[in-house]
Amino acid sequence: MSVSLAAFLYLISGICFIMALRGLSHPSTARQGNTFGMVGMAIAILTTLALPGVLSYEMIILGILIGGAIGAIIAKKIEMTALPQLVAGFHSLVGLAACFVAVSAYYEPAAYGIGTKGAIQVASLIEMALGLAIGAVTFTGSIVAFAKLQGLVSGRPLVFTGQHMLNLALGVLLIVLVIALCTTQSDTTFWLIFVVALALGFLLILPIGGADMPVVVSMLNSYSGWAAAGIGFTLENNLLIVTGALVGSSGAILSYIMCKGMNRSFFNVILGGFGGDDSAAAAAGGYDGDRTVKSGSADDAAFILDNAGSVIIVPGYGMAVAQAQHALREMGDQLKAKGVKVRYAIHPVAGRMPGHMNVLLAEANVPYDEVLELDEINRDFSSTDVAFVIGANDVTNPAAKTDPSSPIYGMPILDVENAGTVLFIKRSMGSGYAGVENEVFFRDNTMMLFGDAKKMCEEIVHAMDQL
Repeated sequence: MSVSLAAFLYLISGICFIMALRGLSHPSTARQGNTFGMVGMAIAILTTLALPGVLSYEMIILGILIGGAIGAIIAKKIEMTALPQLVAGFHSLVGLAACFVAVSAYYEPAAYGIGTKGAIQVASLIEMALGLAIGAVTFTGSIVAFAKLQGLVSGRPLVFTGQHMLNLALGVLLIVLVIALCTTQSDTTFWLIFVVALALGFLLILPIGGADMPVVVSMLNSYSGWAAAGIGFTLENNLLIVTGALVGSSGAILSYIMCKGMNRSFFNVILGGFGGDDSAAAAAGGYDGDRTVKSGSADDAAFILDNAGSVIIVPGYGMAVAQAQHALREMGDQLKAKGVKVRYAIHPVAGRMPGHMNVLLAEANVPYDEVLELDEINRDFSSTDVAFVIGANDVTNPAAKTDPSSPIYGMPILDVENAGTVLFIKRSMGSGYAGVENEVFFRDNTMMLFGDAKKMCEEIVHAMDQL
């Protein structure tokens, strides 16, 4: 294949990736966006395989078969609720791939046309070192994020005295080592960059609590993109550079959107250590038993819902844990059949990753036009008969508006307390990730429905059948 034809096909592939990002910006066009992404990747792979520099098709095909088989098995078996940790796991592989390419280029520079061992071009060394460092940070950081999301380690912020100074020192050391590598081309310096970056990845993500996981996932997505761009410079592959830049920039923008949704700065997320796991949060700042709440049963909830004219459903991570999205949709369909206006309100940081609730509701075939973002629906709570909250805690807590001392103060929330009645499904009175007691629990217009979210929704559906 000629260089000009390859460049043209890479351009087509790049356009497909841009269209993929555009499609993924809204649930209704997400399938189309995925299709564009798959077509673009297929063009990119086939074009690369047709380049004259490719020599060993056997190993490449073997790698594709092994990776494709693993990916197909994971895609078939993975639960939708486990998507956040799957994404974090995939990010780690991108980072590791960047490290492998950097190692390969450093020890066999002639194969990449960047010089010979010990006499590598300085520009190539910088690209290589950056790809190695960003890839290593992405790898270990994503492993920590995966472990936190999967529950293998505590979701609490793991902090210690002097951690920020240590991270700063390691960052400065990385810069010094990159400069040293460019001047000495020492094997020891190369591997020191790798080790220091691995440690930095651990230390950056371990102090970040569960409440900030949506930001962490999008941030690591950005890191993986910049690592891929670094690989592209090393391989002199323009498409990889463009694709990496697209992923890196889109991930950075998404991180900004997530931070805005939490009213937190990016540096505040990295340095703040905000939020932990449910049990820790409950112990730290949960219900103390001194205040009274009004609790009800599925029969009570069914009667209230059956007599409502409009209902706004607010899903949160509790819905994801209980895998209650299908039962919730069945309840919504039953209400609509009775003439009730049903809509779903999504907070930008509900769940464990950006768009987590949208994905789960889409999997349950909830119509896209019924799923609205915070800015689109928040003003409607005051004219709504029932707000049905299923496992969403911090994103509905009025303390974000009324208590300047609260760690969530200033965060935009869904104003569920303004609805005529609030039905709030929770397993217990424990607080959310932020460890802040939710004032909505104690409002006169709130009825708590204690129990598993899926089972409660199923019981409500059954109770409405009897009305």
